[in-house]
Amino acid sequence: MSEKDTISLHLVREALLQSCAPGAATEEILGKVGLAPALLLQDDARVSATTYARLWRLLARRNDDEFFGMDPRKLKSGSFEYLCRSAMAQDSLGAGLGSVLGFLSLMLDHLPAQLVRQQSLAEIVLLEEAREPRRAFTYFTYWMIVHGVACWLGGRRIPILAIELRCAQPDFCADYQVMFSENLRFDRPRTRMIFSADGLDAPIKRSAEELKRFLAHAPANILVKYRDPESLASRIKQGLRQLPAEQWPETEGLAQGLAMSASTLRRRLADEGQTYQGLKDGVRKELAIVWLAEPSISFSEIATRLGFADASSFYKAFRKWSGSNPGHYRSLILNDTH
Repeated sequence: MSEKDTISLHLVREALLQSCAPGAATEEILGKVGLAPALLLQDDARVSATTYARLWRLLARRNDDEFFGMDPRKLKSGSFEYLCRSAMAQDSLGAGLGSVLGFLSLMLDHLPAQLVRQQSLAEIVLLEEAREPRRAFTYFTYWMIVHGVACWLGGRRIPILAIELRCAQPDFCADYQVMFSENLRFDRPRTRMIFSADGLDAPIKRSAEELKRFLAHAPANILVKYRDPESLASRIKQGLRQLPAEQWPETEGLAQGLAMSASTLRRRLADEGQTYQGLKDGVRKELAIVWLAEPSISFSEIATRLGFADASSFYKAFRKWSGSNPGHYRSLILNDTH
């Protein structure tokens, strides 16, 4: 695992908050995973995903709780393995995901959940309206488990279109946006994750040996890579966000603005696993999802803002990006009650 796969110290503090007493106990735990206690005072510090995973496993063993002590009932050691075993025995990804949610709903008092299909979209909804909102870290740890296992069951990363949360926005969101989606919405009526229903009927084909390998590397293998904000791709995307789509440069013009040749630009993006067209599509998708949550903005206006010739072209592109048409997505995201 590359050292670029890093986790913010903010998440280390959150993990320790309810699961480890401050002072000597915290220092002992940090020492066992190779972290200096003074590091906790550095807001911009980061640790490797493997180190964060060691911390998670150590706290789980120490407290017999794989959920950082964030629910009245412990998610006892071995729960994650049992969850995976029971899910992989199901016929389809949708059934496996239902098994995951059913198990966690039984084990955790405060986070009952259900999988709901809405035409071409699906959502996982936490049924906790009568309770006070949990802190953001609690929700995102839950999503990390559910989404990570779902991606492993399906053999591919499942793109998340949006995550809505009942809690207020925390001071630190950058890692959550990388792990899950740029489209995080806080202070919402419900906590839910929205994604394409495409693939939920696909069969699960996982072997006992594959499960053994998956568990050996968990949870480091469900922590998504940190995106370097200084990378060429990140700088290009930031530049695109600041311009109307009709002013986005072609490859040659972009390369000239970056003082390099077009071939060098393509090579450097390829080194980062990116293409310029892919970056443009990514920014268009981000903006489309944000604007679709605003009912006053028509589909044709969104199409124009994104540089499409007409609404039909936007429809086709959005379906390619998300597996859903814009109307279905807007209907679901604006529907606050079932």
